[in-house]
Amino acid sequence: MRQQIRVRGIVQGVGFRPFVYRLAHELGVTGWVRNDGQGVTIAIDAAPDLQAEFARRLRFDAPPLAKIDDLQITPIAANEPFPDFRILDSALGGEANTAATPAATIGADSTICPACLAELFDPNNRRYRYAFINCTDCGPRYTLVSRLPYDRANTSMAGFAQCPPCQSEYTNPLHRRFHAEPNACPDCGPQLQLLDAHGKVTSADAIEQTLALLTVGKIVAIKGLGGFHLVCDARNAEAVATLRERKNREEKPLAIMVANVASLAGIANMTQAEQAWLESGARPIVLLEKAAGVDTILKGIAPQVNSIGVLLPYTPIQYLLFHEAAGRPAGVAWLQQAQPLALVMTSANPHGEPLVISNDEAMTHLAGIADALLIHNRDIVIRCDDSVLRVDTHGAPQFIRRARGYTPRAISLSTTSEPVLALGGFFKNTLCVTRGEQAYLSQYIGDMDRVTNCLALEAASEHLLHLLQVQPRRIAHDKHPDFFSTQLAQRLAAELSKDGQIPCIAVQHHHAHVAAVLAEHHLDEPVLGLALDGVGLGNDGTAWGGELLLVDGADFQRLGHLRPIAMPGGDKAAREPWRMAAAALAMQGRGDEIATRFAAQSGAGLIAQMLTRTLPASHQISTTSMGRYFDAAAGLLGITPVMSFEAQAAMQLEGLAAKYGDCLIEDGLFELTDITKPTGFISQLDLSALLARVADCREVAYGAALFHAVLITALADWVALAAERTGIRVVAGGGGCFLNAVLLRGLQAALAKRGLRFYTNQNLPCGDGGLSLGQAWVAQRTVL
Repeated sequence: MRQQIRVRGIVQGVGFRPFVYRLAHELGVTGWVRNDGQGVTIAIDAAPDLQAEFARRLRFDAPPLAKIDDLQITPIAANEPFPDFRILDSALGGEANTAATPAATIGADSTICPACLAELFDPNNRRYRYAFINCTDCGPRYTLVSRLPYDRANTSMAGFAQCPPCQSEYTNPLHRRFHAEPNACPDCGPQLQLLDAHGKVTSADAIEQTLALLTVGKIVAIKGLGGFHLVCDARNAEAVATLRERKNREEKPLAIMVANVASLAGIANMTQAEQAWLESGARPIVLLEKAAGVDTILKGIAPQVNSIGVLLPYTPIQYLLFHEAAGRPAGVAWLQQAQPLALVMTSANPHGEPLVISNDEAMTHLAGIADALLIHNRDIVIRCDDSVLRVDTHGAPQFIRRARGYTPRAISLSTTSEPVLALGGFFKNTLCVTRGEQAYLSQYIGDMDRVTNCLALEAASEHLLHLLQVQPRRIAHDKHPDFFSTQLAQRLAAELSKDGQIPCIAVQHHHAHVAAVLAEHHLDEPVLGLALDGVGLGNDGTAWGGELLLVDGADFQRLGHLRPIAMPGGDKAAREPWRMAAAALAMQGRGDEIATRFAAQSGAGLIAQMLTRTLPASHQISTTSMGRYFDAAAGLLGITPVMSFEAQAAMQLEGLAAKYGDCLIEDGLFELTDITKPTGFISQLDLSALLARVADCREVAYGAALFHAVLITALADWVALAAERTGIRVVAGGGGCFLNAVLLRGLQAALAKRGLRFYTNQNLPCGDGGLSLGQAWVAQRTVL
């Protein structure tokens, strides 16, 4: 009997074909296997019991980097029996996928595997200390490939002809490097070079000299999988301060890399779940609780916050630096022992610009920042920054940035629809492409306030559409007409239209935040949406950010919002918490305190006059933003009057609250009222009394804890009232404020006590980095 088996998912570039080859020979099955536009197609001749065993083993014994989404088995007519089992050349058409919609995808970049590590540190191995060692179980994928199928000719390794030993491995189905597309060795593959600041190549061993520079306090730009890192000795406070000054990164926390988890003693406290995420193949940056005294050991790394970002090595180059620092020991036993070296590992880009990926870019854009550059001659096809996450009390991830190691892993959807391209918003932009029941989020791209980031969004959309072989039939974007992502959506809709206009669908910002939660958790029912963030354009043209919505697919209704608070100075108020604190005082009729309380701030007297004057509503800039309420509380407590990076004040407020612990809340610090709007009654949550109480707190940590405790109770009561009125018991929380661990844990517990089911994002950021998935979900359900 003959069967055709189509396997879809992450099955290209992960050693799936050699696995199938070995399985077929083990079971005595004849036929063939090949890559194609669907994924992998297999044809076999075998008795029914062997066919069943073959299919079972395909699912349960697949290679470690493979992920099978779908396995379709079809009986087919047999002419002559297959003489043996073979691996055929890849095909994009023909028998394997006639008239089928493309379904192939590529895996994410993965850390070096144990087998390659063992070879890397074996002095007798021909790849000893070779910085580009890899196999089918590890190494670059997404950042290396320009198109599918995943063949060497379609990667940035196309220009490197393999030497006879490498070619022998590559063509041997029983070898773990069979069709490992980046396969190479020191004789035929990419090479490292260390350049000084003037571009001159150093003659010394590149790894040895790089470590020597780091040891004396220099900053080195090191080319990685998805871009360059700026690297310095994390224990050298002067080097850290120099890096901050050159990169214009005054106080924003920096991530550090250590050799292994044993090296974190005295640096961070870690749970078993956090260790598992640190050591996972994706190697994200994981936010860990600081150990006591770490700010003295690693001065200037993560000032005034209660967590530190940590990642482990994932490229051979990174491992070689730690190996060099350990004295080049043979074998891998040293990797289980604590190593003193700790490196700052931060994205190599001028302030606000995209990640640098090419050697020429590095020489130009990192001039004046890096003292030297460790480069190589393997091109990076697509930029992809490190992923960042924290781990919740249940061991689940909460992404802050989803990129390397996870892009382009698909997020499954509950329904199939025609393909959608969603282009995200303004801040922390990502884009999303849907294909069938899968949604593919791009890597983190950045804020759309710079031309270079806008160009990066265009390039990323083109690359992902090309890689997935998708022609979108709908394009979604934020409702704000001035965003570059909105304008790009409209332009692409016109350019891609062939058989009629591709519709552009504008999705309200907070609707998209809630929809991203619904998409991830397959919630196809009306829900209460609690959207808490910095800002998003509302349907009434004002700045929303503290919203209670009833979301039903492509439709939503605004049930409530926070009491609007003035934003003196407009966008300046989002960067200077003292301004929001001044607005909070004016809200309570205490405007006469502003000039004295904030005397150190230029313009405090003028702001006081403006806030205490009675102005027509049309002349007032106000917002319902939860983010601005956090800023107001921080400003009233004297925490960071002026921020050097986004959400700095809120992060420090959270850190103080976490250190203080539980707080007994006081009554009367919030009020729920109904106000009349043209659309009907709207529930308003008024936190002005809470801000007034915080303003009078003499102990800063207590004030931070009080603010969080009352806010959690107020939000839970607000949502519970909406649940009583609507009969809806499911709550979806979206928006960047849910990155606050104190708020999230407290709200989860408070809503559970009130009998409500609460969901938020886990496998994508709850902030604007997940907005594009929500836009795509709404666009799928929009009736045109």
